[in-house]
Amino acid sequence: MTVTGLAHRGYPRKYPENTISSFQAALDLNFSVLELDVQLTKDGVPVVIHDTTVNRTTNGKGRVIDYTFEELRKLDAGGGQPIPTLEEVLALAKGKAKVDIELKQSGNLYPGLEEKVLEVVADAGMQDQVFVTSFDHYSIIRMRELSADIELGLVIYGATPSVFPLAKQLGAKYVSVKSIYLNDDFVRRCAEQDIRIIAWTIDDEEEMRALRSRYPQIWVCTNELEKWKACVEE
Repeated sequence: MTVTGLAHRGYPRKYPENTISSFQAALDLNFSVLELDVQLTKDGVPVVIHDTTVNRTTNGKGRVIDYTFEELRKLDAGGGQPIPTLEEVLALAKGKAKVDIELKQSGNLYPGLEEKVLEVVADAGMQDQVFVTSFDHYSIIRMRELSADIELGLVIYGATPSVFPLAKQLGAKYVSVKSIYLNDDFVRRCAEQDIRIIAWTIDDEEEMRALRSRYPQIWVCTNELEKWKACVEE
């Protein structure tokens, strides 16, 4: 049975986040979507890591953008694993799960990030198996300018009506919202505009059940994969 939900950076409660072992664990649990974060190396390689620095999740120090890919690969991202490339994770997920690629763009921190990600997706033949999201909505606008077909989503902290005109302009199919801000009006307007809501990040079992009871159509993003799987299967 496929578990409808987003595996947040793989299965970080049990494996190092945003690593191949973490994503493989999510696939083994039959999650429908892998959520991951993409930064760009100094020499333009899209790599899967959440923070703009390597400090928290590896044995290294410094900004991702100040490392060449070769230098970055020498770091330990947990259990002796390297920081994976976007290409590697897409190859792992191909034919098994959809992938939510969150661009960690911040203004113009990563010039060319959008183009590079599209190239990797195209080379992997995964255009119909991914969607691209970001807190940086200018980055999502650039993605639409570069591709008329790629599925897009907007990540927002609170549930705001101001998101709907931009979502319509871009043809965005997803809006990812911090779960505490969800309300009936926002959910209704998303349904009217054929937008899939992703609620982040829910790890508490009671919250999972409450959300599933009230809004069963909403996709949940979670670190607690087995808890969500049990909730779905109840």
